Amino acid sequence: MATFVLIPGVGADPRIYAATIEALNALGCDAIAPPLPLHDRTARPSDHAAAVVSAVPRVAEVIVVAQSLGAFAGPLVAAALPVTQLILLAPMIPRPRETAGEWWGNTGHAKAISSVLERHGPMRSWGPDALADVFLHDVDPAVARENERFNGEPGEGMFAEPWPLSAWPDVSTRVLAPSGDRLFPPAFQRRVARERLGLQIDEMPGGHLPMLARPRELAGRLVELTGAA
Repeated sequence: MATFVLIPGVGADPRIYAATIEALNALGCDAIAPPLPLHDRTARPSDHAAAVVSAVPRVAEVIVVAQSLGAFAGPLVAAALPVTQLILLAPMIPRPRETAGEWWGNTGHAKAISSVLERHGPMRSWGPDALADVFLHDVDPAVARENERFNGEPGEGMFAEPWPLSAWPDVSTRVLAPSGDRLFPPAFQRRVARERLGLQIDEMPGGHLPMLARPRELAGRLVELTGAA
């Protein structure tokens, strides 16, 4: 039986995956979302990866799913454990020695979301309305309210660490991009995945947070992409 190991984006409590874990269980798969050192604002992607590694059970088939900035930690887990597959979900795909703070400029992200920036201004100035428009536009309001307690401010340590691997780990990797993602649009993800990993993207409907908006559909796509059922 496959065990999915789920890593969220920066600042998010892994418990946002609760509904996805339930859906994966219903499809016959084990799934965990290990606790992360969110209390430590100096914690780096490598610290998050270490927390995940320490929590992963020693089973035959481990599939790591890393969302958004969690993609800086996911490959580190795959380099440390015998992971069978790595799924990057709405990811920030790193390059060796690149920090997450540098990633935005290096990938040309601002140009890719120029219309969003015209509406809401620079990302550092986004308030509740902008955040809701970009991240929660397809999330049921009741679900958003229930999971609001799992939102957190990203620590500065997540953006300052040069990505420590010299090359991508030798693990089967796929990029799953939500087609309605307003933060990382599919055309942007398609280019970055091709340039950095030589991969095509797979798509699913929805926005940047499918674990909240479409947990059952996300679980189904993960099983479909990995053949884990």
